[in-house]
Amino acid sequence: MKLHWSPRSPFVRKVMVCAYETGNSDKFECVRSPVAMDKPNLDLLPDNPLSKLPTLVLDDGLALFDSSVICEYLDTLHSGARLFPAEGRERFVALQQQAFADGLLDVLLLWRQERNKPQQQQRPEWLAAFGVKSTASLDALEKLAPSLRLDAINIGDITIACALSYYDFRLPDLQWRDGHPALAAWHARFAERDSMRRTGPGDGE
Repeated sequence: MKLHWSPRSPFVRKVMVCAYETGNSDKFECVRSPVAMDKPNLDLLPDNPLSKLPTLVLDDGLALFDSSVICEYLDTLHSGARLFPAEGRERFVALQQQAFADGLLDVLLLWRQERNKPQQQQRPEWLAAFGVKSTASLDALEKLAPSLRLDAINIGDITIACALSYYDFRLPDLQWRDGHPALAAWHARFAERDSMRRTGPGDGE
């Protein structure tokens, strides 16, 4: 298999954390595939017409995207405890938490893009809206923190951890830990997992 990959993408990191947690990290080749909003990657287009990361190409040529689909596929390739609960309320809580953290990452990516524009091109109303969504999300996650897992983790825990780590990587000035002590304590312990240590964002190969 082949994974179109970037060391800076939080959605790629989510997939890589799942790969390590399920023992599948050696089952695919990572191919660095730079993408940008204004410049589609022509080499990626045959596998993903949206030119988005991550994209996992199976041995039979089927290309899987986005991160939630890839993670669930990887969860079928091992015999251990599942990251995606099979049924019942537990499954839908995990999926809801994954969707929540994925949505927060979408907000953070757009917020960073807007902040990186020249000041005269920035839209203050957009920046304010992103700030409101970020604050509300962190407050909700603080309330959720006592129920987040450090053992028998699932896809919700992984995605939330990756979203919080993205604040540290790209938006450290927002100081997300302020006012969120329970969430900060949970994240500090979750970040000690081998899967998180191995997948830190940066400029790796």
